[in-house]
Amino acid sequence: MSETCVVIGVGPGIGRSVARRFAAEGFSAVVMARDADAVARFEREIPNSRGIAVDAADEEALRSAVRSAMPASVLVYNVSAGHTGGACGLPASDAIADFQVNIVGLLAAVQECVPRMREAGHGTILITGGGLALTPMPALASLSMGKAAQRSLAFSLAEELEPAGIHVATVTVCGFVKPGTHFDPGRIADEYWRLHMQEAGGFEREMVYR
Repeated sequence: MSETCVVIGVGPGIGRSVARRFAAEGFSAVVMARDADAVARFEREIPNSRGIAVDAADEEALRSAVRSAMPASVLVYNVSAGHTGGACGLPASDAIADFQVNIVGLLAAVQECVPRMREAGHGTILITGGGLALTPMPALASLSMGKAAQRSLAFSLAEELEPAGIHVATVTVCGFVKPGTHFDPGRIADEYWRLHMQEAGGFEREMVYR
């Protein structure tokens, strides 16, 4: 029976490429995104995959979707949200809505996966970060905060879960993803696989892709 890789936030870039990379290595891929039509398309495109349409902003729906994909040995959280504009004009409601996607959704997915990973004695949790976590942009204040919070949470989870054999890492992508360039999503997906293949005692907690 093949292992399962859950990819939350599958789009035409990194998410799809990561799901395809793990599927090529023999994993069953469970791909999740808000758009039901896109999910159906990715399900057709990616071998040995199953699609679930779910909004990461809906915590209970996301938890239910992740539970339906268990047991999973790999979780990839490739979701982010950010209203544009500077911090001084950012409505609290927008900041909270973005936090719900960037952090609450991530926490919900992790919390649903970790018990089975602890039971198995291994697992991989990979989070798509961004250069805004390292160099914030005033015009993207909310997204910058979200990426910084995801990076912080990744390090906190790694410290907590590494003793259980669970590898947590963030792939901090410092550039615009574009096919045919250094930031080709297929090349970036290779880094997710490389991180997954690391053995306990040699886990990297962050891969900065420049």
